[in-house]
Amino acid sequence: MKTLLKSRTLLDRLQTEEAIETIKTTFAAVLSKKLDLKKISAPAVVWHGTGINDDLNGIENPISFKIKGFDSEKVEIVQSLAKWKRLRITELGIEAGKGILTDMRALRPDEDLSSIHSIYVDQWDWEKHITEGDRSLEYLKMSVEKIYSAICETEHLIAEQFPEIKSILPEKIHFVHTEELQEMYPEYSSKQREDKVAEQYGAVFIIGIGGDLVDGKPHDGRAPDYDDWTTPTSERNRGLNGDIVFWHPMLKRAFEISSMGIRVDRNAMLKQLKISKQQARKKLYFHQLLLNGKLSPSLGGGIGQSRLCMFLLRKSHIGEVQVGIWTPKIRKQYQEMGVELM
Repeated sequence: MKTLLKSRTLLDRLQTEEAIETIKTTFAAVLSKKLDLKKISAPAVVWHGTGINDDLNGIENPISFKIKGFDSEKVEIVQSLAKWKRLRITELGIEAGKGILTDMRALRPDEDLSSIHSIYVDQWDWEKHITEGDRSLEYLKMSVEKIYSAICETEHLIAEQFPEIKSILPEKIHFVHTEELQEMYPEYSSKQREDKVAEQYGAVFIIGIGGDLVDGKPHDGRAPDYDDWTTPTSERNRGLNGDIVFWHPMLKRAFEISSMGIRVDRNAMLKQLKISKQQARKKLYFHQLLLNGKLSPSLGGGIGQSRLCMFLLRKSHIGEVQVGIWTPKIRKQYQEMGVELM
């Protein structure tokens, strides 16, 4: 809280709204060009019991409800679109090397409200059809560098339009494996390790999130049925997924911008379902399609829209860049710090 007490808003409310529009328009266009993506529509709800909706870390419960005239069948408000996007690129016949981009709007009622979390989630969800030969660490890193380049271009544009904001991202993003992070900072928790490496490099991609490390704990949780977090990439490292993390100058902490990865193939999903003791999912619609070879191999991820706006506009709370639900106590607390929540 001490850092927040010293913070100040660089842009007023109307300037912030203008800057948000610039960021969202610019970044989506640049990202689409760099990754060869086509903009498509996104669903707000998906059918319950199909395995299409994401449970993120494996424990979050989506909001579900019945629709008039549909008997007892239920639908769920999306939490993210990782599996839906893979279905969509297959259905649309997207050729290898190309992909799709959507504006995802989700509700995550199990989120703990904080300066970086709200129950409303908006992100650019993207998915790209790849070949089996692209399922490699090199291809993943190349894709991360393209995304990072798009973010840097957007930051430079914001700095030009709003002189109060200076570009701070380093020229290159640093890559590090979760196993390496544990060796570097064995006495720290995974979040503390992220703080350390983010502060050192400014921008990092942390590789291999989901599987247990030497201490028997994962760096962070990942559902077993979309990202591949078990495929070996060297003698000691595993995983074809990761997070893009920046050092946030206002919060003085690591700040996740994106979670992404090469998606599971048949073998990886079976292995990860077994590790997570969720083999029962094999019977679900999505999982049956994958097990029977009916889904395109893909790479994809989500990039937080409010998260990116919050970082690029040097905001201390996500409520400064999105209209959210906050308790009167939270609103009063931040108002006393000079931080106005939408």
